[in-house]
Amino acid sequence: MAIAVVLVLLVVGSVVFHFASPWWFTPLASNWGTIDFTINLTFWVTGAVFVAVNLFMAYCVYRFRHKAGHKAVYEPENAKLEIGLSAVTAVGVIAMLAPGLFVWATFVTVPEEATEYEVVGQQWQWSFRYPGNDGVLGTVDTRHISEANPFGINPEDPNGQDDILVKDPEMYLPVGKPVKALLRSKDVLHNYTVPQFRVKMDLVPGMVTYLWFTPTVVGSYDILCEELCGIGHHVMRGKVVVAEQADYDAWLSRQPTYAQLAGMSAPNAAAGQQQYAVCASCHGQQGEGNPALNAPKLNGLQSWYIERQLKYYQQGVRGAHPDDVYGRQMAPMASMLSTDEAVRNVAAYISQLPVTDAPATVSGNAANGMSIYNANCAACHGKDGKGSWATDAPNLVGMSDWYAYTQLNNFKAEIRGAHSDDDYGEQMVSMATAMRNEEQLNDVLSYINSLQ
Repeated sequence: MAIAVVLVLLVVGSVVFHFASPWWFTPLASNWGTIDFTINLTFWVTGAVFVAVNLFMAYCVYRFRHKAGHKAVYEPENAKLEIGLSAVTAVGVIAMLAPGLFVWATFVTVPEEATEYEVVGQQWQWSFRYPGNDGVLGTVDTRHISEANPFGINPEDPNGQDDILVKDPEMYLPVGKPVKALLRSKDVLHNYTVPQFRVKMDLVPGMVTYLWFTPTVVGSYDILCEELCGIGHHVMRGKVVVAEQADYDAWLSRQPTYAQLAGMSAPNAAAGQQQYAVCASCHGQQGEGNPALNAPKLNGLQSWYIERQLKYYQQGVRGAHPDDVYGRQMAPMASMLSTDEAVRNVAAYISQLPVTDAPATVSGNAANGMSIYNANCAACHGKDGKGSWATDAPNLVGMSDWYAYTQLNNFKAEIRGAHSDDDYGEQMVSMATAMRNEEQLNDVLSYINSLQ
């Protein structure tokens, strides 16, 4: 009797939770209401079976419970019952699968008027490519991927010259117009998902997959990776902004083309040397840093990383938090570089300074730090700690360990990395938080010092 009651309560509780639960689909923002219908239909069919089977079990437990003097009857076959169950099961399976087949047929049939854009996934970030005025995306090949050509665009393909490149996790789409997303991965399996659009598809290395949809509601939506792709999977976030056509066109016009980036003149390190004179008063003539002025060592950093941090200071992404005391001092200094060209020149000059190792000021258990570093840091910064443009991770070896200690604590406290435009800082917040206490921070920094 008790088991029968439990089964009934299980059914009642499950049904009540289903209808009363606050967790449900995000609001629909595309044309794929048919996907919602197929999912709801699956819920109804499986829910009805769940209720029927469990109530039947409760009935059987109660109706055929043990009674003194009663003996069970063995009935190995019952053709009528078997035919009935098979028929009901077949109807249920058809009811679930048939609508999905029609939806899938629509899913793989892209409207002729759909415009294309490309989604590129890599550990652990998104970037995007749009066709230029010719309306055609250029060909790409992994053999062409380099620091100067991260998308791998074929430089000999004229269709690729006007391709619009967005090396940023935020993309735009026009509302009310069908689009086809071409999906490409640089490394491992990823998945391009916007919950409000209801469609998703894997990015498979060596293949170009696709999906299509029509955005129907203006707004900003999160892009997620729903395929486990490594330690930073949970922070592989992006954003798609669905905008009116005029706003979309304005945003697109601000993005650089491949030809513009490829034709950009090399930075002038000599000019950068003159502009660096202001920086040298704190960071030293050779970029060796000065702990007394809370100025970290700069020589040994890659130029692309220096450029990004200077622009972050200029834009208020860094140095705006009230608790970032030294960052607030740095922000006005970065603003003295009035043009992107000046930023590039200074970064180029710093990157060619003779590399020296900063003296170690942190002590800890390097052996323990190695295991923590390999588990949390090596995926981006490399086993050798020298970083890589491919993962947007700077060099760590030989840098100021006291500065790294401060920044890791700033990431943990979200003094740094919490700004909505600090795309890579958000990832560092998660990685720094994995180092639970001061001892582990010291161990990791001690290990990095040993890499010198």
